[in-house]
Amino acid sequence: MDAQRFPLDWPLGWKRTPYSQRQAAKFSRRQVVNGPPGSTSTWHQQKKLDVGDGLARLTDELRRLGASHVVISSNLRVRGDGLPYAAQAKQLDDPGVAVYFRLRSAARVLACDRWRSAADNMAAIAGHIEAIRAVDRYGVGTLEQAFAGYKALPADTAADWRMVLFGVKEWRGGVEDVQAAYRARAREVHPDVTHDDGAAMAHLNRAREYALAELSA
Repeated sequence: MDAQRFPLDWPLGWKRTPYSQRQAAKFSRRQVVNGPPGSTSTWHQQKKLDVGDGLARLTDELRRLGASHVVISSNLRVRGDGLPYAAQAKQLDDPGVAVYFRLRSAARVLACDRWRSAADNMAAIAGHIEAIRAVDRYGVGTLEQAFAGYKALPADTAADWRMVLFGVKEWRGGVEDVQAAYRARAREVHPDVTHDDGAAMAHLNRAREYALAELSA
């Protein structure tokens, strides 16, 4: 598993949208409405997206993109296969959605929390992917160029904790080694030392969590 499916595993380095700045639903779907019984009349109306709609749009765009190893992470309850249940109408305190995947062997991540519902945030990511796919169609650039800013950082994927803690891709050791490496790195990147926003320390904490989970399995 590349990232937690539930609860939301927000990618490191991505800004969060404050609750007060999240906006109402932007996306909708067209629905056919039948007239009264005995009537043959029908008309169309726009309906607010539900989780199933947002999930369908997102998974369809990821399929068209050619993404693999897809993990959709959110605060929605998930099924046995890790995907959110479609029939969820609960308004979440944190409706953000993060999508981790691989594209042409590179680890990528896209995330959105601008909208007030998880369904709309999934639809927003889907729309963004659709726009990026146009890069290949029009021949102005490449998908690699389009996704250059969406690389999953080390420790955003479970396979990268060795690089964060030890600086190598291949490493064999135990929990005590991990803890020792963590303490050494923490002395270098702790906010009390760097006086930064704590992103590097959060990065290190996540690497240790992945390492301990893997070594304790």
